[in-house]
Amino acid sequence: MTATKEKLRIDKYLWAIRVFKTRSQAADACDKGRVKLQGTAVKASRNVMVGDEYDIRTESRKWVIKVTALLDHRVQYTEAIKYYEDATPVEELNRIVYEAATYQTGKRLSKIGRPTKKQRRDLNDFME
Repeated sequence: MTATKEKLRIDKYLWAIRVFKTRSQAADACDKGRVKLQGTAVKASRNVMVGDEYDIRTESRKWVIKVTALLDHRVQYTEAIKYYEDATPVEELNRIVYEAATYQTGKRLSKIGRPTKKQRRDLNDFME
């Protein structure tokens, strides 16, 4: 399943290995300087080479990936992870786990806050 092409754009590669959901999001990240090669921001049209190491900032996390093979089309996640090595520092991964554990979904905890229907009926009966 490796790409037969010698040239592959960074935005297409990041989309194919599932770092970004869409190719336009990948290109947007490149334009905003969130994709770096050796500390230098890269353009979306830059060609990817095997062995390159990229620092990528997404909405949810920071990635450090090393290109092991080229992939020009989107495949399943289990296949996509074979085309890069995740060299993200352990501290960053621990921060992600901590943030996920403290993330608020917007739902309130059960039996805290507003009364349930039963409690409301009991309150109305009591007030009458």
